[in-house]
Amino acid sequence: MVTSADLLAAALRYAELGYRVFPCVPNGKSPLTAHGFHDAVTDAEQIARWWSQHPLANVGIAAKGLLVVDVDGKDNPWPGDPDRSADLAGAGAIATTPRGGRHYLFRRPAGKGWKCSTGQVAPGVDIRTDGGYIVAAPSVTADGVYAWGPDLELHDAPGALPEPPVWLAECLDRASEPRTLASASGSGNTIPMGQRNATLARLAGLMRRIGMTREEIAAGISRANQDRCEPPLSGVEVARIAASIARYSPDAVTVAFVESHYEQMFAESPVDDDDPEPEDPGPVPDRLLRVPGFVEEVAAYNLATAPYPEPVLAFTGALVLQGVLAGRKVRDGMGNRTNLYVLNLADSGVGKDHARKVNAEVLLAAGQADRLGTSFASGEGIEDALFAQPVTLFQVDEIDGLLLRVSQAKDARHEAIVSMLLQMYTSASSVYVMRARAGRPRAHIAQPSLSLFGTAVPDQFYDALTARLASNGFLARLLVVECRERGEGRDDVAARLPESVVAAARWWAEFRPGGNLAAEHPDPVTVPVTPEALEAFAALRVGFDQAYKASRDARDQAGMSVWARAYEKSRRLALIYACSENRERPMIGIAAAEWAGAFALHQTRRMLYMLRRHASDGEFDLKRKRLIDVLDRWRSRHGDAWMPFWKVSRSLPWPPREHDELREVLVEQRLIEARGANEGNRGRPGLVYRLLTPTPKASSGGEE
Repeated sequence: MVTSADLLAAALRYAELGYRVFPCVPNGKSPLTAHGFHDAVTDAEQIARWWSQHPLANVGIAAKGLLVVDVDGKDNPWPGDPDRSADLAGAGAIATTPRGGRHYLFRRPAGKGWKCSTGQVAPGVDIRTDGGYIVAAPSVTADGVYAWGPDLELHDAPGALPEPPVWLAECLDRASEPRTLASASGSGNTIPMGQRNATLARLAGLMRRIGMTREEIAAGISRANQDRCEPPLSGVEVARIAASIARYSPDAVTVAFVESHYEQMFAESPVDDDDPEPEDPGPVPDRLLRVPGFVEEVAAYNLATAPYPEPVLAFTGALVLQGVLAGRKVRDGMGNRTNLYVLNLADSGVGKDHARKVNAEVLLAAGQADRLGTSFASGEGIEDALFAQPVTLFQVDEIDGLLLRVSQAKDARHEAIVSMLLQMYTSASSVYVMRARAGRPRAHIAQPSLSLFGTAVPDQFYDALTARLASNGFLARLLVVECRERGEGRDDVAARLPESVVAAARWWAEFRPGGNLAAEHPDPVTVPVTPEALEAFAALRVGFDQAYKASRDARDQAGMSVWARAYEKSRRLALIYACSENRERPMIGIAAAEWAGAFALHQTRRMLYMLRRHASDGEFDLKRKRLIDVLDRWRSRHGDAWMPFWKVSRSLPWPPREHDELREVLVEQRLIEARGANEGNRGRPGLVYRLLTPTPKASSGGEE
């Protein structure tokens, strides 16, 4: 177990060697100091003061003068060549990261204009140098511990570290060549001497990622070798590269997308009334609650400062915030934008307000506080708010009340609110024409960007679900995510907003791709998509279309509505991923496409499961499902034991007549069994219930 003494001793030792250190949040990677890594020092007294204030702070090292190669994931095949792997083994120090990645430390050669980058050298390979930092051993995160490799500890001063190998320096030189935001392209370029092994290894890595065999990889790179390498490598060398890369495991998600495993991924979505309950994919798994860059930093700050840390709220709040900052400034080739509608289902006391406060704090620090909207009063109020500020974030609690009133059709005002939200979502890539006013010409809003970060109590949200609400299009546009149970509280969680977060938010605030007229006539930059990501998107679209057609054939209106929007959600999510990962030169790569596809797929399947379980066609149907849910929860805790009626009625305080009617219907349908009921003794303590329907698969929100 890593102690506070271990962390302080490591920080002092690094400083003594000449490395500038600073504290990061406990169990996280965000700086604790006002100016982040810019505050890093070698002064032992200052370091001691920092760690006396924050004994469990992780250790950050400013990367000025260094070149740190950060390889993500234990299965990352880069550099894909044994000789080059041997070159990297000659680094001045090598550390393993909590997620199984590696840090290689080199000295930055004089005169090199390299910059920090994410994924430019190769997929999953980041560069940290001037303007960046790393978290160093023995720091701890929720995923594990940073540790130096055996006999690979950091013993040398920065100036004594070796320089990176020549092939890596050449790769960094190419990556640092000027590029415009939308200029990236892919073509069959010539592969010159000095780059042949690494390029063919990267191509082979992509092939292996999608599940190709050693023989298929060898055939593919052999053709690339003959057509593009100058001069071509020997056949023996090409075969060696293929054999080396084939040792790694394919990526399961990518294989499923590319090979159209849709009978596995989509089959349980549309079902008819005689089919069994669809399989429950469970709450969103932890592996999907990570987007590198800005989103990850904001989420880490949220968790470090929350009285009751909640990872889902921290992540979704940061995700929506990135979408707001990039609103009306970027788009993808299909015209998708970054505004999201997110609804978090969280019980009272979980800490819903903290994520809203963090978003407000970041926008205020960036001079963008005017982008915060208040609660929904009316459809016209939403329209007026977007006219005053075309990029607006509405952070709204208790959305379940709005949905309940819409589902009951008791107030046309609430129906108008939902209708306006639908129109704004659809108008994000076009022009919204405002309502006519007496004596005034019709105004318009060019490309309005309305984002929604809402919260609701789960039971109340499920009570609001009706077949009518499920098919009107609003739920289909929502990302509905369920939060974890309330965690352990803590005191003394004050920390300053990391300077890196503030700098990123201000960068977006100052980024005006349309010039001075951007506010009235936005001209968003088109973020390029890599060929690999396009292939993943194409496969994803096929799967979503198949699921939609199956819902149509089953006359499942709710399924049709939800699947129809799933692909659009995935494209919006991938665009936000790219903006978070590299704001200055965003590019939608394979990692963004795969994460966005997996997130959209999981969310869609979970929503359909919850609709099937909770959505009702009327008040009687709603009560029927609530009674079954109460019995299901009882069985999850007590097995096949009978549930006393007095406990049922305490959970569902309905009139005895309604309980009698429900019991008779459910017993007749063989959904429950009841015993102990005698004529003239209805509802007395002797009555007990037991559920007969299958219990859905147990699931948790942890790593899958």
